[in-house]
Amino acid sequence: MPPYDPSAFPPFAVTVDLVVLTVRRHALCALAVRRGEPPFQGRWALPGGFVRADEDLEAAAARELAEETGLHAQTPAGPTPVYGAHLEQLATYGDPKRDPRMRVVSVAHLVLAPDLPAPTAGGDAHSARWAPVETLLEPDDAHAREGELAAPLAFDHAQILADGVERARSKIEYSSLATAFCPPEFTVGELRRVYEAVWGVALDPRNFHRKVTGTPGFLVPTGGTTTRQGGRPAQLFRAGGATLLNPPMLRPEV
Repeated sequence: MPPYDPSAFPPFAVTVDLVVLTVRRHALCALAVRRGEPPFQGRWALPGGFVRADEDLEAAAARELAEETGLHAQTPAGPTPVYGAHLEQLATYGDPKRDPRMRVVSVAHLVLAPDLPAPTAGGDAHSARWAPVETLLEPDDAHAREGELAAPLAFDHAQILADGVERARSKIEYSSLATAFCPPEFTVGELRRVYEAVWGVALDPRNFHRKVTGTPGFLVPTGGTTTRQGGRPAQLFRAGGATLLNPPMLRPEV
């Protein structure tokens, strides 16, 4: 076997891009940052950046999340942050022309979190904001506020965002991941509004309550109640130990 010659292969960079989703004001929102440097300076994009030589992909994703937004991902080894976020690898994007600077392969990650505060821009981001996913995937003058979101996302980030949204929509069908959008203790009504926001449909409250409380390991009663939704006290739950739902919570056909 001939010796391996690294110089025989062209070098390329590796980046991480983050699809950060949360539910704000009953709408599925994604995090967008306005680029402060070329290329696409001034355009909105997903948060992310280059992977350093001494870090793995998950560490790079967690670092970029903190640097560009001030948010922190939950990691098995570390403490639970105040505003913790579920982090998982989404897909890899390697079109040779996706970045005009050089050949760049991006490993995108999906981040899910409860209703989060306004993000803080950092790194090479000029500003950061939450926006409903529809305004980022289908930008137009009707959706834009002061023209801020009228232009398409930079790079191939619209495709990455669309893939992340579909991953979230499909995963909450068969897994307990919808609880990642909820606070540690939540009501069935609050969980229902997560499903409605992510799927973009209205669900029957009684049927939903019967399904989620009847699915083994999905929800665990805390013994407490709350009136934060108004009206009569509502029972509080926390996420159970189940990771897969049986039977699954299938999306209604629309």
